[in-house]
Amino acid sequence: MDKVINLSYIITTRNRLPFLTITLQKLMNQLQPDEEIVVVDAQSTDGTQQYLEQLLYDGKIHQYLSEPDLNQAHGWNKAMLMAKGLLIKKIIDDDVFCYSAIGQCKTYMLQNPQVDVVISNDMSSFLSNHNVIEQNTRLPQFKQWQNGAVPSFTFGDVHMLIRRSALAYTGLYNTGFTMIDWEFALRLSYKKANIAYYTGYNALNVGHPQTVTAQVNKQLLLNEGKLGARLYNYAGDNSEMGYWSAIKVFIGNLIFKKKLAETLAKQPAEDIAVIYNHYYSHLQAVNNAGNFTFIN
Repeated sequence: MDKVINLSYIITTRNRLPFLTITLQKLMNQLQPDEEIVVVDAQSTDGTQQYLEQLLYDGKIHQYLSEPDLNQAHGWNKAMLMAKGLLIKKIIDDDVFCYSAIGQCKTYMLQNPQVDVVISNDMSSFLSNHNVIEQNTRLPQFKQWQNGAVPSFTFGDVHMLIRRSALAYTGLYNTGFTMIDWEFALRLSYKKANIAYYTGYNALNVGHPQTVTAQVNKQLLLNEGKLGARLYNYAGDNSEMGYWSAIKVFIGNLIFKKKLAETLAKQPAEDIAVIYNHYYSHLQAVNNAGNFTFIN
């Protein structure tokens, strides 16, 4: 009899081995017996395939696929379809996660099977200025939606857990959108999925030259914002795309693609590891110090 997998961590990646090795090592160190790691690689050429094949051989990751993706939604959808867990947690290869906080959300969802999705507060920082870490919340927007004041609201999926069975109702990521988390959040809320809010911090979003958002044309995002607003009757909350996404696009276009991209390319992997250890420590410390709860 196959063991029950309660949580699948899913990762997609392409040619970001310095970030992936940090993220996977942290995850593998925290993995519980009822959890699995699923990795979809878009046919990397930087040594990622060999690294992941060895991890699979050693039993440190549980499912692995390497083939071209048509776009990022395509890759994430493949990973979700491969997942065996009752719950799914998306792990972005260059962001930072608090696995103790994720564990609390996992327990809450297992104890409350009516809950489809759990989201939380999150943090954000730029690799170029890593000592500045912002704390972000979508709790006011969630409460407006919960009270019926608005039909939909947005949130980032970096801090989201979703029940695999809920995907039959919500659908997968829309392959026609670049800002897939933005559209997915609007769709989840508009379709009245049962969303709970955790007031702690599951994740820290890191901005740098290779993030998908930093490389996207701002006009494309604005056009997607208008389309999403029409589809899901989204009135907006001072921005047609997420504030964090807008900032990343701005910084990416004006700074990252020239000066910082060159700097990061020359930066030793151990320096990046030091910065990420700082992020992980900060995120854990905030969660340890807080008295957080779930709202549903």
